[in-house]
Amino acid sequence: MDALLVPDTLGIGVSSEELEYTVRPKRKMSLYSCETCGNEEAKYKCPRCLKYSCSLPCVKKHKVDVTCSGVRDKTAFVPLSTFGDLHLLSDYRFLEDASRVADAAMRDVMLPRQTTNKFVNFLKNRARRQGINLKVMPLGFSKRKANSTFFNKKEQRFFWHLKLQFPQSQAEYTEKRVPDNKTLNEILKTYIDPTESDPTIRQRLKEYVRSPSDVKVFMVAERKAPGPDRYYALDSSKSLLENLRNKTVIEYPTLYVALKDFTKDILLVDPASDPSPSVSQGKEDV
Repeated sequence: MDALLVPDTLGIGVSSEELEYTVRPKRKMSLYSCETCGNEEAKYKCPRCLKYSCSLPCVKKHKVDVTCSGVRDKTAFVPLSTFGDLHLLSDYRFLEDASRVADAAMRDVMLPRQTTNKFVNFLKNRARRQGINLKVMPLGFSKRKANSTFFNKKEQRFFWHLKLQFPQSQAEYTEKRVPDNKTLNEILKTYIDPTESDPTIRQRLKEYVRSPSDVKVFMVAERKAPGPDRYYALDSSKSLLENLRNKTVIEYPTLYVALKDFTKDILLVDPASDPSPSVSQGKEDV
């Protein structure tokens, strides 16, 4: 059978075979030749050095010739003018990979860490000297892993890992390396001060920013009788050290920042029924 004639815009009959050849010509896969053999058309582009190759043997050969790993450099400089969504996604995945590697290192029992009994006893003895009953959780607990508290021998003071909870805004923040001589007002200034706080945090904690004078700070009583949680009322004008004295701290302090109108339901510790923990002087373990 003769090929079907298809009329074109000029009214000239064109066969279907000629039309297919005209509309769908063979597409050249690359405008470059293989940079290893130089003969064949390039099909692959190395993510690391951006060299073109035509086949698997040429890919392997170029890795040997130029000592190329074939892995894309995730930290390579990218000009701002060419920075796009794909680069942003790549950076995000790079951070996820870094976090995964760090977590794997933390789980590796063969790596040395400052988790020996000697180090833990040193922290507990130092805290005891300052009137704080410091408790440490077993290895593997998330609170133990997150804790970054340390004692600076040169300055002779603790730098605490601190968690701040703002229940009226359903927000939670973590502070690291907080010196124990810093007052609670100074710590909260970054969060709820109308002028000096971070604008992003200020927007989220706007309920607190509107009335900073009504802000009250509490800390949960770790040594509590059975029943609902009870809290210590803290003095915002005093230092962190003064507020932690004669109290039990498990790993690091957690401060509850509440507005005065919402404090009526908070159960406070009765000093008569909850005596101060024993923090007698202990021998320093160095």
